[in-house]
Amino acid sequence: MRQFKRSKRVGSQMLRDVRDLLEQECAANISAMVTFTDVEVTNDLRYATIYYSVLGDEKKKTEAARYFGKNRIRIQFKLGRLLNIKQIPEISFKFDPSIERGMRIEQLLNEI
Repeated sequence: MRQFKRSKRVGSQMLRDVRDLLEQECAANISAMVTFTDVEVTNDLRYATIYYSVLGDEKKKTEAARYFGKNRIRIQFKLGRLLNIKQIPEISFKFDPSIERGMRIEQLLNEI
């Protein structure tokens, strides 16, 4: 029996590819620092959710969300050329607030 599901392996590969593909592109087009934290792929490999975090205020978060929404199809096409699978998952982007929460907790602990 396999130790990991195929969807987990595809998600891990997609995360590596997304980081490689979008790191420089985001730096050139978005005024905030964007970090890709996780990719969740459904078991049937039809859908993938890419989680990202943004260091900055609400304006920068909105800018990043707008950029990903506008360029989703193009990014999906580029990812499809990098992945060696039959059907490319339909991607969506979702903001991940975990880094902000971690920074807030650290700040509160430092105040103690």
